[in-house]
Amino acid sequence: MEIREDLRLAVLIDADNVPYANIKGVMEEIARYGTPYIKRIYGDWTKPNLSGWKPVLLENAITPIQQYGYTTGKNSTDSAMIIDSTGNQSNDFTSRFVGH
Repeated sequence: MEIREDLRLAVLIDADNVPYANIKGVMEEIARYGTPYIKRIYGDWTKPNLSGWKPVLLENAITPIQQYGYTTGKNSTDSAMIIDSTGNQSNDFTSRFVGH
């Protein structure tokens, strides 16, 4: 992909699949390709395993999106990310979507 700083990027992250220790490198790589205008992270923030994310979210201005796991064996976080990404694709605010 050609590096273009004028690209407006939407970054959608699944907190269950990306360790918070990796987010600095992820955001640095994304910044090489454009400006992340929308930065959201999805997860069930009531679970203790996601508690380490709080300082990382503040440092990187990432908006947490609460997604409860209503059923066993189904990933409601993935579904929420899909719905948000399709809703924003018609938005002129972003040029590209980056999902992790």
